[in-house]
Amino acid sequence: MTSNSMDIDFKEYQLRCQLRGHEDDARGICICGNAGIATSSRDKTVRFWTLDESQKRDFTLSKILLGHTSFVGPLAWIPPNEEFPEGGVISGGMDTLLLVWNIATGEKVQMLKGHTLQVTSIALDGSDVVSSSVDCTLRRWRGGQQVESWEAHKAAIQAVIKLPSGELVTGSSDMTLKVWKGKSCIHTFQGHADTVRGVAIMPNLGILSASHDGSIRLWALSGELLMEMVGHVSIVYSVDAHTSGLIVSASEDCSAKIWKDGICVQSIEHPGCVWDAKFLENGDIVTACSDGIVRIWTIDLERIADTVELDSFESQLSQYKISRKRVGGLKLEDLPGLDALKTPGSSDGQTKIVREGDNGVAYAWNMREQKWDKIGEVVDGPDDNMKPSVLNGIQYDHVFDVDIGDGEPIRKLPYNRSENPYDVADKWLLNENLPLSYRQQIVEFILQNTGQKDFTPDPLFRDPFTGSNAYVPGAPSKFQGASSSKPSYKHIPKRGMLAFDTAQFDGILKKVSEFNNSLLSDSDKKHLSLNDRDMSIFNAIVKILKDTSHYHSSRFSDVDVALMLKVLKTWPVAVLFPVIDLVRMIVLHPDGAAKLLQYVKDEQDIVIELIKKVTASPPLPANLLTCLRAVTNLFKNRCFYEWLLNHRVEILDAFSSCCSSSNKNVQMSYATLILNYAVVLIEKKDEEGQSQVLSAALEMAEGETVDSDSRFRALVAIGSLMLEGVVRRVALDFDVLTIAMTAKASKEAKIAEIGADIELVAKQS
Repeated sequence: MTSNSMDIDFKEYQLRCQLRGHEDDARGICICGNAGIATSSRDKTVRFWTLDESQKRDFTLSKILLGHTSFVGPLAWIPPNEEFPEGGVISGGMDTLLLVWNIATGEKVQMLKGHTLQVTSIALDGSDVVSSSVDCTLRRWRGGQQVESWEAHKAAIQAVIKLPSGELVTGSSDMTLKVWKGKSCIHTFQGHADTVRGVAIMPNLGILSASHDGSIRLWALSGELLMEMVGHVSIVYSVDAHTSGLIVSASEDCSAKIWKDGICVQSIEHPGCVWDAKFLENGDIVTACSDGIVRIWTIDLERIADTVELDSFESQLSQYKISRKRVGGLKLEDLPGLDALKTPGSSDGQTKIVREGDNGVAYAWNMREQKWDKIGEVVDGPDDNMKPSVLNGIQYDHVFDVDIGDGEPIRKLPYNRSENPYDVADKWLLNENLPLSYRQQIVEFILQNTGQKDFTPDPLFRDPFTGSNAYVPGAPSKFQGASSSKPSYKHIPKRGMLAFDTAQFDGILKKVSEFNNSLLSDSDKKHLSLNDRDMSIFNAIVKILKDTSHYHSSRFSDVDVALMLKVLKTWPVAVLFPVIDLVRMIVLHPDGAAKLLQYVKDEQDIVIELIKKVTASPPLPANLLTCLRAVTNLFKNRCFYEWLLNHRVEILDAFSSCCSSSNKNVQMSYATLILNYAVVLIEKKDEEGQSQVLSAALEMAEGETVDSDSRFRALVAIGSLMLEGVVRRVALDFDVLTIAMTAKASKEAKIAEIGADIELVAKQS
């Protein structure tokens, strides 16, 4: 556990006890007054735990509530009343149901059926129950019957709470919070850059929200932003506050963080993702973790766990970290121990990597002295017996694991010692859709991990992205004293197409299956769901897409493509994005692209239909993102050029609002689409098309809220269109010089450079 001891009065939380019982991720927590704690899980159960009266520290399992047919999420507590003398619990599930349980008997007494997709949150309003769902509705239940239902957001609702003053507050995937008086929305809070996942009351101050953008915000009831808490490096799933003023948040980054006056005072590491965190009345904290264990944390020395339990937790934590650590492309835990060095080597210089503590250490066999000589610790390089590393069927001298942070997946970076690190870094950043601003870091990473401390850049090196020479910080300009009168540009003209070609296939399949289960459990939508054979087709498609070394020979069947397109046509728009993401990858496969082409040529152009569907107002960021990237990837196949040119006006108009999107990834994808269009339209010498793309790029370059990577791509499009297209005069009429001068003044080197390029083109006679 780490702490930032910034607060003199703050006492550090320590483990109090671990509640073991759930057989899969522990998802939700509900504090049931003084009666106990209810928890929900992916294991389809709700469990009720009560305080062990003998020592007042541990909680023991009292009831298992069985009834849901899929994983269970939100929970709410009904305080004791005539109907429930010991209180009741309401649970909501992936199966679209709300179940009401009598805690005295553990029996299910009511089933509330009405939502059409997963139930995400439950609030009590007097004796009424209010529930929210991925189906975009809020529903009010009274006496076991639905009394009202309304569409509260145009995207999935993730959370609902009731304020002491009586209003309801919702948080949604549309990135907003809304305050409701009855069925009327009286306030909308905007500011998060991604889904609002959790909402809570901050006593006497306002409303807390937790978001996929990694931040927690505190809002006054008027909608004024009072505070933003930033510290998590991934999705924040839940937030809760205590009367003492402390706040706790739970995140995908495997930590629960405790905040005081906007500052993170402690971060509690967990052996897995933390789905939920709640305060007990006494200030202790309960957390639900993906390892299935619910844990309670305390600052009261009397209640701290005994050393056996503390040691058990420390070892779970270190096991988890080790399981995620890799050495030389191998899992650390798979490496042999020091005993492996008892076996003599078979040839001089043979190497072996063994595990010493939490590190991998390389040894070489010394034939003459018949012993293993220690070479040193392995950062991450060649594997066990120094065979070349292999990635996608190709051998490399090194394949590094690169952790970008920001909750991004670990990525593979292949490198051969003969290659220029700048060249490799640029190509890799483009392939991985990462900002080119990471370039210097990646180059230094390669040099450090391959021992090339004194590398000198090759003066003849050309950057494949822009055609320019390697930019070396602090190096003298290549053009000083050059006698050539031909102007030299750093980033234009742009050559070739950019694509979004990495995918989390397992995550995509998991999402498709999750959405399919929710359709299955809805009688109205059951007919849209996929059967086992359909799901096996999805798995077969992914298998082909993962095997990149056989793209030249592998084939999809017509059934594969037809199924994908059927799902795109029939599934509810809110659950389309994982399927669109799969289409994005299929179009990069030669046979996949050819098969899809058949379907865009007929009357019912499936891609145009899809674009209309996902851009209909208000669009879901996840749909926009996957659809934009899929269309952008079509440029990698010349067979789609005719279609892309014929539908240029429709496509660019449909996505035009993405320029001002608050989601950086959506902006970046839109800028890439514009840049690809610019390259094709220059080649086709299409003046009308170039003018449309130019104005889209100018709008993006001038946007107040556009991030620098997206602005850079828009500026490269403008410069290329002016230099090689036929719209230089049009750009000058649009006052492009002002845009160029603004860019030139930027603190970011690449923005300043492209600004200078555009200025140079503008001034050519």
